Amino acid sequence: MRFLATLLVSTAFAGIAAADPVHGIAMHGHPALTADFAHFNYVNPDVKKGGEVTYGVVGSFDAMNPFVLKGMRSSARGLWDEVFGNLVFEPLMQRSRNEPFTLYGLLAESVEWDDDRTFVQFNMSPRAKWSDGEPVTADDVIFTFNLLKEKGRPPFNRRLDLVETMEKVGDNSVRFTFNKDANRETPLIFALMPVLPEHAINPETFDTDTMATPVGSGPYRIASVEPGQRIVYERRDDYWAKNLPSMVGFANYDKVTIDYYLQDSTLFEAFKKGAVDIYLDDDPGHWSRAYSFPAAGEGKVVQDVFHPKTPTGMQGFVFNTRRPKFEDARVREALSNVFDFQWVNKTLFDNAYQRTESYWQNSDLGAYGNPATDAEKELLGDAVDVIDPAILAGDYAMPVTDGSGADRKVLGAAVRLLGEAGYKINGGKMIGPDGQPLSFEIMTTNATQEKLALAYQHTLNLIGVQTTIRTVDDAQYQKRLNTFDYDMIALVAPGFYFTSSLSPGAEQIWRWDSRSRDVEGTFNFAGVASTDVDRMINDMMEAREIELFTDSVRALDRLLVNGHYMLPLYHLEGQWVARWSEIEHPAETPIYGYQLPTWWDQKAQ
Repeated sequence: MRFLATLLVSTAFAGIAAADPVHGIAMHGHPALTADFAHFNYVNPDVKKGGEVTYGVVGSFDAMNPFVLKGMRSSARGLWDEVFGNLVFEPLMQRSRNEPFTLYGLLAESVEWDDDRTFVQFNMSPRAKWSDGEPVTADDVIFTFNLLKEKGRPPFNRRLDLVETMEKVGDNSVRFTFNKDANRETPLIFALMPVLPEHAINPETFDTDTMATPVGSGPYRIASVEPGQRIVYERRDDYWAKNLPSMVGFANYDKVTIDYYLQDSTLFEAFKKGAVDIYLDDDPGHWSRAYSFPAAGEGKVVQDVFHPKTPTGMQGFVFNTRRPKFEDARVREALSNVFDFQWVNKTLFDNAYQRTESYWQNSDLGAYGNPATDAEKELLGDAVDVIDPAILAGDYAMPVTDGSGADRKVLGAAVRLLGEAGYKINGGKMIGPDGQPLSFEIMTTNATQEKLALAYQHTLNLIGVQTTIRTVDDAQYQKRLNTFDYDMIALVAPGFYFTSSLSPGAEQIWRWDSRSRDVEGTFNFAGVASTDVDRMINDMMEAREIELFTDSVRALDRLLVNGHYMLPLYHLEGQWVARWSEIEHPAETPIYGYQLPTWWDQKAQ
C-alpha cells in the first residue's frame, strides 16, 4: 500500500515539553466535570439497552464515506452524524452538550497541552478497538491526518496546515506541535477529528470507492444497506467504550434504521403509520394541525417541546457575492428589506415565528440587544465608521411591514436605496448601472424553501426585480452548493442552516473567512472576503478571557449583519419533536437541546 506524503513523524522524545495528562479540555476555563465523573448529567445511566429505532430523512445517499468531497453531503446518515450520533466513526474526544465547549476522553483517554496551547498530545486508550477487533492506535491517528490531508474534504484536509510536527510519542500517544497559523481552539478541533483504521483502508481508492463498507470504532456496525433508500446499523456487543463515562447512556438501541423518503409529506405519512419512530418538526402550521390522527389522540404519539439555551442561529436566503450583481452591499440590503416577514409569518405560519436579527441572537454573544462596548469598538477599529450606527447600538431591526404583502413605504425605501447604487425603474423593470435588468435565480430543494421563495418573488416583482425559482433534487442541490454554482440559495430547515453555539470557533473560518471563499466544499456560501471579518474571527479564536471572547463574537456579528450577506428569516422558541411513546428520552435537556443518541426504546425494559 502506497503511504501518503507526511509531515515529520517521529518517535523521539528529545525536545518534547512535559505536561500533565488531563481527563478533559475546555475552550475557556476548566471542565465542569471532575476526572472521576460517572456520566454526563443529561443521560439516563440506568437505561436497559435493547429494542430499536427507525429514523426518517428526506433525500438519498450514494456514499458511505462522509470525509471526502464526493460524499460530503450525500453520505448515508448515521456514520458520522451530528443529529443521529457517530454510530460507526468516533472522534478522539467526546463533546459535552451541557457545556459551551468542553471535551472528555474517548479514543484518547487523556490529553496534554501547555498553557499557550502550542501543542496537544493525545494518549490513546489501550482498550479502544475497531469493529474487527484490531486495536485503535496512535499510528491510526497519524494515518488519518495524512490521509485526509491528501484525500479528504474541507475542513479535514486543512488540519495539518496548522501543524509544525506530528510525532508518535511512546507506545501509543501522538503529539501535534502547532505553527503560527494555529490558534487557541486548534487543540479542541483536533480532538474532534475522526480516527480511521490504517489496516482497513486503501488510500488509493479512499475517495473513489465511496460505497465500501467501513470499519469503525463506534458502537454500531453496518448490518445492511439498500443504496439510496435504507441503512441499518446493529449495536456491537463488543463495543469497547460501553462503560466509559463519556459514553454511558448512549447507543441504547440494538438496531438503528434510517429510511430515506423522496419528500417530507411521505416521511410524515410513514411516521403516522409507525414505520418511523421520531419526526423532527419545524413547521408551525404542521405542528398545530397535523397531529389529529388516531394514534396521537390515543397518546401513542407524543409531541415534545425542548428548550435549549443556545443562540438562534441563522436561517435565510444567501446572496452569492461572487456574482457581480450582488457585489454592492446596498443592493443586498435593499433586496433583503423587501421581504415581507409579517405577511409570511401571518399567512404561512400562524405567527409562530420570531424574526431573526443577528447570528447569535438570544445570547450574550449576539449584537442584537447588546450595544457595542468601548472594548468592542476598539477591536473593530476603522470598521466602526462603516457599520450602521443602529447596529452598533444594538437596536437595529429588519423593516416591519403592514403585513399586506405590498407595503409601499418599505418598497419605496428599497427602491431609493437601489437608486443610490445606480439602479432605476424603467418600463416596469429594475435596470442596473450596466443597462441590464436586475434578475437572479433562487435555488431551493424542498417545499418549505420553495414556498418562501414564491413569497419573496412576489414582493421583488413589485419593484421590477425579476426572479426565477429553481427547485432541484438533493443531489443536484449539494453539487451546486459545493461549487458555488448559484445566484441565491435558501438555507432553511428542513435542510440545513447556520447553527450557532455558545463557543463559536474554527467553523466560522469555513463560513465567512476569505481563506474559504474559493475552496470548493466549504460553507462560505456568500463568498465573503473581508479583512475586517477575518480579523474578528482571528481575535475570537485567540481570546483567552471570556470578556474579550464575547466582544470579538459580537463584533463579528455586527460585521456580518452590516454586510447583508444573508436575508435573515426567523426562528422558533424551542425545538419540536414528535415520537411514538415507546421511544423515551432523559428528563434533563442539555444546553444544546435534545440529544437523540441518548434516547431509548422502552420496550426493551
